[in-house]
Amino acid sequence: MTQVNQGVRPKQSGKSPAKQPSLSQLRAFTAVAEHLHFRDAAAAIGMSQPALSGAVSTLEEALGVQLIERTTRKVLLSPAGERLAVRAGVVLEAVAALMEEAEAVRAPFTGVLRLGVIPTVAPYLLPTVLRLVHERYPDLDLQVHEEQTSSLLEGLAAGRLDLLLLAVPLGVPGVTEIPLFDEDFVLVMEQDHWLGGRADIPRDALRELPLLLLDEGHCLRDQALDICREAGRTQGAPVTTTAAGLSTLVQLVAGGLGVTLLPRTAVTVETGRNDALSTGYFADPAPTRRVALAMRTGSARGGEFEEFAAALREAMKPLPVRTVDAAAV
Repeated sequence: MTQVNQGVRPKQSGKSPAKQPSLSQLRAFTAVAEHLHFRDAAAAIGMSQPALSGAVSTLEEALGVQLIERTTRKVLLSPAGERLAVRAGVVLEAVAALMEEAEAVRAPFTGVLRLGVIPTVAPYLLPTVLRLVHERYPDLDLQVHEEQTSSLLEGLAAGRLDLLLLAVPLGVPGVTEIPLFDEDFVLVMEQDHWLGGRADIPRDALRELPLLLLDEGHCLRDQALDICREAGRTQGAPVTTTAAGLSTLVQLVAGGLGVTLLPRTAVTVETGRNDALSTGYFADPAPTRRVALAMRTGSARGGEFEEFAAALREAMKPLPVRTVDAAAV
């Protein structure tokens, strides 16, 4: 004879509701749970009383539990209703937060903007950038990252950064450049140097000068070397690399170790505090560099970044630069 196991039977999972609760039903229920009065709850959420009562009944059917105890004198929450009212409130708060975040995303110049800047631009242009953001885009959470060009491009590609401020051209697939301005290079030397104070220095003067440059990895080093090659400087001419930043480079010049090239936006900051230095300007056409914003091609914020670039060009007009009309590039 077959014996029947009289032990505890395993629990079977209950059937899931046929329909998911709607947000309208949850709002109706939480209003009733708050006011414990159908008329007051309906007025609070702008719904008719019959519609609110129907929404709560439909929610009860969908969940398979009774939420409200209806009497002729008052409305009470059932034990299940008390528990689920808390959950329903959390769901509605999360949905409201989602809608607020979506609104913020749709609105330009709000939320976080992670801006990458190269070291030979950051100290000289960030005051203008920060002032513009503070005055014109107060809801923008600007986060600045100062890194060399290669690191910035990696961050842009990986999504760690949203926008870059750096020297171009980059020639990198998938990156769109938005030009801002061109600026001349200035020759910095000791106070008593024979080229000091001149405004017509020929480029070929760079052929034999003892030139001090930044370390490997700085785009300004590569730009300076390109200028020297264009001037006819030979590979054998001495180029001393001893500085990781422009401030150190300028101090080495003041100490008599050589001359260097500075972008014009850096000249006042880096030479103004040292009387042992002088500057000289090149004859036209002077060697220049172009500074631009760079973004991922097809970025969802492309229109916002174009508008930001236009505002930056306007803000940078007082600087010793020549702003670039993007439409003419």
